[in-house]
Amino acid sequence: MQTFTYLFLVFLFASTLVQLYLSLRQKQHVAAHRAAVPTAFADKVTLAEHQKAADYTLAKGGFGRIEVVLGLVILLGWTLAGGLAWLDSVWRSLGWSDLYTGTAVIVSLLLISSVLDLPASLYRSFVLEQRFGFNKMTPLTFASDLLKSTALSLVIGVPFVMLILWLMGFAGAYWWLYAWAALTAFSLLMTWAYPKFIAPLFNKFNPLEEGEVATRIDALLTRAGFNSNGVFVMDGSRRSAHGNAYFTGFGKNKRIVFFDTLLKHLTPAQVEAVLAHELGHFKRKHIVKGMVLSMSMTLAGFAVLAWLMQQAWFYAAFGVQDSTYMALLLFLLVSPAFTFFIGPLMAWWSRKHEFEADAFAAEQSSSAELIAALVGLYKENASTLTPDPWYSAFYDSHPPAAIRIAHLQQQP
Repeated sequence: MQTFTYLFLVFLFASTLVQLYLSLRQKQHVAAHRAAVPTAFADKVTLAEHQKAADYTLAKGGFGRIEVVLGLVILLGWTLAGGLAWLDSVWRSLGWSDLYTGTAVIVSLLLISSVLDLPASLYRSFVLEQRFGFNKMTPLTFASDLLKSTALSLVIGVPFVMLILWLMGFAGAYWWLYAWAALTAFSLLMTWAYPKFIAPLFNKFNPLEEGEVATRIDALLTRAGFNSNGVFVMDGSRRSAHGNAYFTGFGKNKRIVFFDTLLKHLTPAQVEAVLAHELGHFKRKHIVKGMVLSMSMTLAGFAVLAWLMQQAWFYAAFGVQDSTYMALLLFLLVSPAFTFFIGPLMAWWSRKHEFEADAFAAEQSSSAELIAALVGLYKENASTLTPDPWYSAFYDSHPPAAIRIAHLQQQP
C-alpha cells in the first residue's frame, strides 16, 4: 500500500474510534443521571420529562453508533475496495469527454449514496422519531420531499458541478481561485433564493398574525435596528413536533421564521426573548464571521485540491485513474477523516457566539424569559439536561443547559 493509504487509514480509524468512544461516554453519563432531575431544573422539569429526554438521547446515540460503523464500511468500499474505480470504468466505457464522464460519475455516486442512506432516513423518521412522539410526517410527505429535493439537486447541482469540472480542466493554473469564486457566488445566490423560491416548495409560510406576539416583535426589531422582509410562521408541525426559529436569506430577502410548534408552546414574552437571541447573532456579526471563516476554509480546501490533483500518489493510493473529477471526488470523500479533529474548535467558537447572543437577548428583552423559553424548548425537543462533558465539548454547538442558564442568570 501507498504511504498516503496508511495515513488515511490511521486518521479514518482514529476519528471513528473517537466518535464511538465519545458516544459511549455520552450513553454512560446520560444513563447514570436518568433517575433524578438535576437540582437546577427540579422545579421546572418533571421526572417523566427528564427521563424521556434521556431515553431519546440514548436511542439516538445507539442508532448513531450503527451509522458511524456503516459509514466507515461504505467509505472504505468506495475508496479502498474499488468502488470508485468500478464506477469510473462504467462511465468511461461510453467514450464520453472527461467533462460529461466526470459529471456522470459524481451524480451517480451521489444518487447511489442517497439510496444507501434511505433505510436510515426511514428508520429515523418512522421508528425512532415516531417512538418518542416527534414524527408527524406521512409516507406520502416523505416521498414527496425526497422527489422534490432530488429534482432540485439535479436541476441546480448538475450545471454547477459541470462548471467546477470545466474550470478544473480548462481554466489554467489558477482554476482553484475561479472555482472558489464561483462556489462563493453560488452559495450567496442560494442563501438569497432559498426563503423565497426553495423553502415554499416544502412548507407553507404565512405572515405572523396581528396580536401580542407581533406587537412585541415589531417593538424588538425597532429597538435593535433590524430590518427584515417579514416575520413568517412555518407549518413545521406537518413533519415534526420539534420547535425552532431561524433567520434566512440576506439583504432585502431576510426573513424571520417561527415554527408553528414553537409559537404553540411559548408565551409571547418568551417568543420575544428567543427572537432577541437570534437577533444577537446578527448584531454581533456572527453570521458575517461565519461566512468569512467558511469562505476562507473553502479557499484553503481548493488550494490543497489543486496541489493534490498534480500528485500521482494521490490517485495511486486509492487505485483510480488520474482525472480532475476523480481528484475532486477523492478529496470530498477523504478530507473529512483529516479535518474531523478541527470539530471541537469549531464547536467552542459556536458556543462562544451563543453566550454572546444570550447576553444580547438579556439586554434587549429579558434573561428570565429566555431561561423560561429555553427550558420549554428543552422539554419540547426532549434535549438531555445531563450531557457528558467531553461529548458536549467535542460536538455541541450550544452550551449545555445547566451552564447556559447559569450564564444567563448572571446577566443584569
